[in-house]
This record gives sequence, structure tokens and C-alpha cells, in this order.
Amino acid sequence: MKSLEIVGFKRANLGKTDAKALRLDAQVPCVLYGGQDTVHFAVPAILFRELLYTPEAHIVDLNVEGTTYRAIVQDAQFHPVNEMLLHVDFLEIADGKEVKMDIPVKYIGVSPGVLAGGKLASKIRKVKVKAMPENLPDYVEVDISTLELGKSVKVGAVKPTNYVILTSDQAPIATVTVPRALKGELAGNK
Repeated sequence: MKSLEIVGFKRANLGKTDAKALRLDAQVPCVLYGGQDTVHFAVPAILFRELLYTPEAHIVDLNVEGTTYRAIVQDAQFHPVNEMLLHVDFLEIADGKEVKMDIPVKYIGVSPGVLAGGKLASKIRKVKVKAMPENLPDYVEVDISTLELGKSVKVGAVKPTNYVILTSDQAPIATVTVPRALKGELAGNK
């Protein structure tokens, strides 16, 4: 799994007014929990570009005024209208303790349904996984080489190694949809 370093500065004051002032200064209020102490800090908003605005999952090396923590992003809150990043929660990774994380899906193979004119529709882009930090995968591979027209591949078809998938087995990951033009052809052939 990829690792990314983020540098932050401890927050002297907590509360709405101080958080608002930080955001006006292009800083994002953050909190790190899961360790011995809860750490409140602020990070320049630009540093989150490679972490939150990519499809990949990362383990974060947080450097808060010289103290380094290994963590994952637990939650990120955005403004409902302008999509500005408001707050980020980090969960500290402890050795020997499993973590839950959303991992992106990667398709392997070529679908016969797509070759026949269908369209691959992604239903789930990430699945929730539970594993030891060293066993967290970069992505979950989903084989679509047997996917025919109108068929779906479900989470239960994925065979994980060294991790457990927490997303429901019945949830569809991808479906090959039949375009309207093909529906007419298929109905005419019957």
C-alpha cells in the first residue's frame, strides 16, 4: 500500500471560531485518534490533493511538529455546496491491530458482454476491507472475463487473501448493461 507524508501543526485553540479562522487561512482542522492521546492539528489544504482527490488508498505518515504517527483517513467532511474540505479525521494504526478501510476496485479481464456491444457499469468503486495494516491491498481485483450481457458480478465472487471484505456479498460491483439498440436486435432474434 502506498504511503504519503503530511505535515501538520498542533492547534492551540479548539472550537468553531478557531476552525473557521484556520479555513480562511487555507488550513484544514484535523484530529488523530486511536492512540494513547487525541491530537488536534491543522494541515495546509493543498497537502490533501494527493490523498483525498485520487482513487487510491494510502497509509499516511503524519508529522505533527516533529512527532510522527502512522494513520489512515477515517473520514473527510466537505462543504455541501462549494465542496471545500472542512475537516479530516485520522485513525492511528497500532501494530497487531486490524483496521477497516475502503479499498478501490480494479477490473481484470475482458467481458464478453462488452465485446458483444454492452456497456460495463460500475456499481461500487470501493469495498470496505478489514485487515492488518501490512496486509491492506492497494486494490481489490475483480475478474470480469465471464460477464455476459445483462449479468452482474457481486462482492461474493471476489476471493480475498490476507484480508476480509466487509461489504455485503450480494452487492453488485459491476453490471454489463444492454443498450437500447441491442435490446431491439435481441428481441428480433427470438
